[in-house]
Amino acid sequence: MSGFLRGIARIRTAPVLRGSTITQRANIASRPAKDALGPAETTVGLALFSLAILGPAGWVLANLENYKKRDSAVSE
Repeated sequence: MSGFLRGIARIRTAPVLRGSTITQRANIASRPAKDALGPAETTVGLALFSLAILGPAGWVLANLENYKKRDSAVSE
């Protein structure tokens, strides 16, 4: 029985051992960007990124009392 299982394992691992798998490569730039970003573009990008991350959390915290009222009405 163990010989049978080893044979099945060899059949399944054979394509991997042959190297027929597709290798993925990351696109890594080794040079600086062609066009440098200015301070205005950097500021706008950081502001929008911060808003996207912190906005939903701020909305929940600002409306926390409304959420508490809604939960108590549902549970009664």
